[in-house]
Amino acid sequence: MEIDFLDNEVSVSQPSAVQRRRIRPVDDAHPFDLDAYISGYSGRTAFDRLVHIILTCPAVAPQALKLAFAQIEGLRDPSLYQTAMNAYDAVADLPESQLLPISEVCQVNTAWCEGVVKKNQTERTKLEVELKTYSNNMIKESIRMGHRDLGDFYRATGDYTQALKHYTKSREFCSTSQHVLDMCLSVLELVIEQRNYAHISSYIFKAEGALEAASAAAASSTASASGGNSAAPAPKRSAERDQVQPKLNFAMALSHLGQANYEKAAHFFLKVGPSDSLGDWIGKLVAPGDIAIYGTLCALASMSRSAIKSLTGNAIFSAYIEQEPYIRELIQSYLSSDFKNVLELLERYSTRHYVDIHLYPHVYDLTNLIRNVAVVLYFQPFQTIRLDRMSVAFGWTVEEVEKAVVALIQSGQIQGRVDSQNKILKARKVDHRAELFAHAMKTADEIQSTNRKLLLRMRLQQADLVVKPPKSRREQDRTMELLQGD
Repeated sequence: MEIDFLDNEVSVSQPSAVQRRRIRPVDDAHPFDLDAYISGYSGRTAFDRLVHIILTCPAVAPQALKLAFAQIEGLRDPSLYQTAMNAYDAVADLPESQLLPISEVCQVNTAWCEGVVKKNQTERTKLEVELKTYSNNMIKESIRMGHRDLGDFYRATGDYTQALKHYTKSREFCSTSQHVLDMCLSVLELVIEQRNYAHISSYIFKAEGALEAASAAAASSTASASGGNSAAPAPKRSAERDQVQPKLNFAMALSHLGQANYEKAAHFFLKVGPSDSLGDWIGKLVAPGDIAIYGTLCALASMSRSAIKSLTGNAIFSAYIEQEPYIRELIQSYLSSDFKNVLELLERYSTRHYVDIHLYPHVYDLTNLIRNVAVVLYFQPFQTIRLDRMSVAFGWTVEEVEKAVVALIQSGQIQGRVDSQNKILKARKVDHRAELFAHAMKTADEIQSTNRKLLLRMRLQQADLVVKPPKSRREQDRTMELLQGD
């Protein structure tokens, strides 16, 4: 199966307008603590996030570059030095940034690079020889483990194409459902690191199938050992699913987020279990605070007010919210209709949202969706309202309010019209009595038409004007009726 991987390096050849749009400030109005943020991640994810921060926040680019260089020496891919330097150079070339040269910020550890390259070459040769030996001896389990080890090696050294090739190749030599499940989880980690959201769901379905097969096999063996007692295997099935299902729920939520299916993403983020249930994925792929941010923003943008109340009522999700205190304030402000504070919080922590490698392509759309929902909810109780009152409630100018309201009227989200001269928004009057009469007349016409057709059918049957099926068809129908009666 072919998978279109994203480039290992963040693209630095985008038009300058796009790059300028992505540049985010770090100041008192937009706080961001780089050290505290990156401490929640490890391995390749920490490096990828640091490179993205270099491209997004020039104000902390030198600090991020130093941290990225420190992360590289804990990995096994010397080419990451070039990736980090390319990102730094791309930001340094922007006219609004004034960054020091790389040589004055940090230095490449050439001795470490040479040692890692030699070590990688030796280990790759060893693993390939072992796999060839296993293949010649036709030892199925050893071949599977050989492909798995090579997949882990190529993933660690940054060759994701070869890693996927060996992971999927090991599927042919899996002898149990647990082996298939392990393979699917390894591939899920790989495609999540590559942010290849479209292919996540297919491996989730394969993992769920393997999980069901493993549970059924365990239930069958337990039932046989217990003399046919079918009640015994239930706890085992539950334990197996509880161990893996939180990871599958998180992966599915991330897949929906990456494809802009925000309502489905929010639904699955709310189903993610406690952070302990995600095992080594915490830090390796995601931090607990990220789950709170993803789930809350997706819910505010796509779910009803009553559904959003479940965010704080969900004990497990509340534990994630505690990792990011402003998220709780954001939810409470939304539920109390303090939309001005909602928009201020979204703007204040926009830098935190844009530096996230999974969230940044959706921050603009999510913010607009939340803003539009807020305007619609604010106007619902009113028949007429002055735009200057709305401007105070949202912290906008009257012109900005008018522009937003007109856009919502054109999209059909607000049923009303704007008096541009007096700056008044008026709800469109609906004659409910006329609607009721129209609905009643339509229903009556449908009933009348149905009755006419029934009467016509009865008259045709009375006049024996009925087209009968062929004799062979009647005998066949009679035979089927007899069989059904038996």
